[in-house]
Amino acid sequence: MLRVVAVDGAVVPDARRRLFGRGAWLHPDPDCLRAAEKRRAFPRAFRVQGPLDAAPVRGHLEQLGEQAAGSPRDRQEARKQVDPS
Repeated sequence: MLRVVAVDGAVVPDARRRLFGRGAWLHPDPDCLRAAEKRRAFPRAFRVQGPLDAAPVRGHLEQLGEQAAGSPRDRQEARKQVDPS
């Protein structure tokens, strides 16, 4: 789970879980972010009026996706390390 907080009208990721203020939790999945935006969940969770910009969280999730994908060699090595039993 990814902790997010509202800072200056934007929803920002709090990967280290150290930022001050009311936090909300989000699955680190772009589909969950889209669903939360569609439901307008962030203003309710943070108890603020008006919309919040979720671009910082979207960028963070894209970076996580790129890191998880890794290079083809990394994926092959990861497959070799899996125990089939």
